[in-house]
Formats: sequence, structure tokens, C-alpha cells
Amino acid sequence: MTAKPKFVYEKDDLATIGEVDDNEVDRIAECFKGRSLFITGGTGFLGKVLVEKLLRSCGGLKRIYLLIRPKKGKDPQERIKDIFQNVLFDQVKQLRGEEHILQQVVAIAGDVLLPGLGISEQDLEILRQEVSIVYHCAATVRFDEPLRNAVFMNTRGTKYMLELAQTLKHLDFFAYCSTAYCHLHVKTLYEKPYDPPADPHKVMQACEWLTDEEVATIERKVLGDIPNTYAYTKSLAEALVVEKFDQLPAVILRPSIVIPIWKEPIPGWTDNINGPTGLLIGAGKGVIRTMYCNSSGYGDFLPVDVAVNGILVASWRNITAGTDTTNRVAHMTSSNDIKVSWAEIIELGRWVIENKVPLNGVAWYPGGSMKSNYWVHYVCMVLFQWMPALFVDALLWLLRYPPVLCRVQNRIFKGFEVFEYYANNVWNFDNSEAVKLRKLMNNKERRTYVIEKIELDLIDYFTNCVLCARRLILKESDESIPAARRHMKVMWVVDKVYKGIWIFGILYMLYRCFFAG
Repeated sequence: MTAKPKFVYEKDDLATIGEVDDNEVDRIAECFKGRSLFITGGTGFLGKVLVEKLLRSCGGLKRIYLLIRPKKGKDPQERIKDIFQNVLFDQVKQLRGEEHILQQVVAIAGDVLLPGLGISEQDLEILRQEVSIVYHCAATVRFDEPLRNAVFMNTRGTKYMLELAQTLKHLDFFAYCSTAYCHLHVKTLYEKPYDPPADPHKVMQACEWLTDEEVATIERKVLGDIPNTYAYTKSLAEALVVEKFDQLPAVILRPSIVIPIWKEPIPGWTDNINGPTGLLIGAGKGVIRTMYCNSSGYGDFLPVDVAVNGILVASWRNITAGTDTTNRVAHMTSSNDIKVSWAEIIELGRWVIENKVPLNGVAWYPGGSMKSNYWVHYVCMVLFQWMPALFVDALLWLLRYPPVLCRVQNRIFKGFEVFEYYANNVWNFDNSEAVKLRKLMNNKERRTYVIEKIELDLIDYFTNCVLCARRLILKESDESIPAARRHMKVMWVVDKVYKGIWIFGILYMLYRCFFAG
């Protein structure tokens, strides 16, 4: 078992915040009072947390219109009811009442892939007359999305949103949720627009003319040095927003790698296994044992609730001060305040899974390490991931169960093709806008919408992340934790025996080669 990680946890600037004065007003909540909002991507990870925070902290708003794709046999408003069944919304339902929030949140049937967003004329008229704030969060976040699909979703979808925004009669604020990782050729990214890798209008035109197969054949050439279609199409979309700066009160918000909730409403909550959560689960299940990675490097991670706070604070500032007097690009990043290396993430995750929250059905004892040499990593991947996977799948086949681990390893291999680019490079992000905003907020606002360095016990945070992943994604009950601990001890023995056999075999072969003759 590994020793408990010894980290000096980041100490909080919250300690410098005075007591909240009874006379202090939440100006951010006041800014949303009586307003109607239109949100795309409201059913996604960031979007759900944004909707929940608005309902809980800005309850005086009039209406939230969510763009919802129609599904066969399912009314869009019924889909909103389904979304509110998620535990994420339990607190706000208790606070506001489920019937009340169902009246506040209204579905607009549509799709960002369709011209005019596929919205009916009747719904369009409602939006034109009522909406004053727009959040465009819809995007495909798959890094391996075929280029044509990614262009239609991320770039052309943004074009359609901007066209709609120009028809809104009372528009005060349009926010495009981009990503801090969309201009990868710039190692230190500042809060300003950057030139796109191509003319977005020509790229959209070409994708409309060509078939999926034709675009796929030229995809690698089109992307050039950009490693994936996500970064490419998001940078094109930013260029479209910049074109409208003179015509719309539009801003570009660039969150970094958005990770599970830090504090509110449920610590550790997530609805996906992207990013570090996937690494934790894969390593915890014993199916990831080696990574090609700069262990001293770091990624820029931001808990999703802090990202949402940043969106709301930026909205307030731009609406009250006017986009003509504010910076039109803002970063929501953390690495200037808190840096956690890849090695520290792995060490923390391993300790939490071994000692606090083991996972059920561990395929192999969690272990392994990061490699700075690709070929060493490749050999270790064959020996300690593929070989055990083949061994276990062979046993499953003999026992007449369907083999699974080789399929899992194939998915991991493809995922690592994307991950390794980011894990072996480091980017820095200017966050001057966030620093300025902190100084403008009163004590009540700073506590309600935290956007500064926070007291973060990393072991507690990782424990909450693993617990939520266990309960909500893997569907493993807390009652099974003692059994999981016992299984972990068994797999520790199996791991040692397997390694011992390999070492014995290698030593025996060396003996035969050099001494037995």
C-alpha cells in the first residue's frame, strides 16, 4: 500500500474576506432579476451546473429557455423533468419547489445542427420578445469527432446562434463558452482574440459541399499541427464571435479543463468520465498501469462550480458596465493559483482508491507509473495492460463469459492518443480579468460566487470525486465498499505473484543463456 501523499494544501484567500454585512446586496442576483435567458448545451455537464446555480442563487430571474433536441416519442418539456430527477437538482428543488422551477425552466425544441436552430416561428417570437441574456454552451466535446461533424456542431452552430442573437430585441449579453485549450500554438494565452487557423466561412462552405468520406480524407491535412477537431473548430467559432463584436454585446469565455464540483451543491458530482475522472476510474480498476506523460508537467483544471461562478460574475460585470468598457475575452483558469502536477494527481488518486474508496470488480491491483520515454511506456503497456487483459479474457472465455478487457484496452489506447499530446505539453493562461473581478465583488458575492484561490484539501476533493463516480456513474453502492477492500487485497497478492513469475522467467532465461551452457 502506498503512503499517504504529503501535500501542502493551498490556503485560502477566503480567510481575508470579512463577515458579510446584513446590508450587503447580492448585485449579481439582482442583475438577473426579472430577466429571461436562453441557454444551449443546458443538458450537458457545464450546462446542468449553470442552470442549477442560476435557479439556486438567482431565483428572481423570470425564465430560463433551454434549447432541447426533440426525441422521438418524448416531449421536450418532459425531457426537462427527466433532467431535474438528477441528484444535482435535489437541493434547489427543496429550496424553491419542483413545480416552481419547472415553471421557470422552459424547453425550446431545436437543434444547433439545423438552420435557424430548427426553432419554430412561434418559439422564435417568444425569444425575440423576452430574452436579454444568451449562453451558448452547446458543443461536441469529443476530441476524435470527425471534422465535418465537429464543424457543423461547434462552428456552424455558433454561426446560427449569432444570427438568432441579432434578432433579439432586448439583448444585453451574449456569452460564447469556448475553451482555454483552443489556440494550442500559443504557450502563454492572453485574454484577447487570436487569429483562427483558417477562414471559418470557407471551412463551413467546404464541409457543406463535401461528403463525410471526402472530408475524412483531407482531415489530417486541414488540421495541420492542431491535434484534434475540437480545438480546431472551437478556434474557428471564436473568430465568428469576434466578427460580431461591433454588432452584439458578445464576449468569449474560456474555461480550462472542467472537472467535478468542488463544493456546491454536491462535492465531487459529475455526469461523465472525461478527463481526470476517467483516469481515476481506469487506474482504480487496474486497467491503466502506465502513461506516457511528463510527470512534472500540469494541466489547468477548474471545478465546474467555480467555472459557473466565473460565468455569472462575468455576466454581471459586462451587463452593468457595458461590453464597450470591458475586455471581451475572459479566462476561467486555475493554474496561476493552484498547480497540481500529473504525478501528484496519480499519487493522490491511487492513495484514495487504495485506502478510502476502492472500486468494485477491480481487474488488477492499481499500480504502475508514468513514463517519459514512449518506448518504455509501450513495452510496459504490452506487459502490464495487454497481457493481463488477454489472460483475464481467456479465463472469461473458458468460463463461457463474454471477454471485455481487450475491448477496454483498445478504448484506452485510442483515448491515450489524445491525452498524451496534452500530458506532454504545458500551457500558461493569463487570468487578469478574474483578478480584477474579485476586487469589484463585496463579501457576500465573494462567498456566493467563489472565483478565487480556495481552501482545497486535495484528498477530500479526490475522495468526493471517486465516491460520486462510484455511486452515480459506476452504480456501485456504499454497502459494497468493505467487499471491494477485501477484493483489493486479493488482487494485491495476484499482482505480486504475476510480477514474481515474470521476474523468475526472465532470470531463468538469462541463466540458461549465459550459465547453463
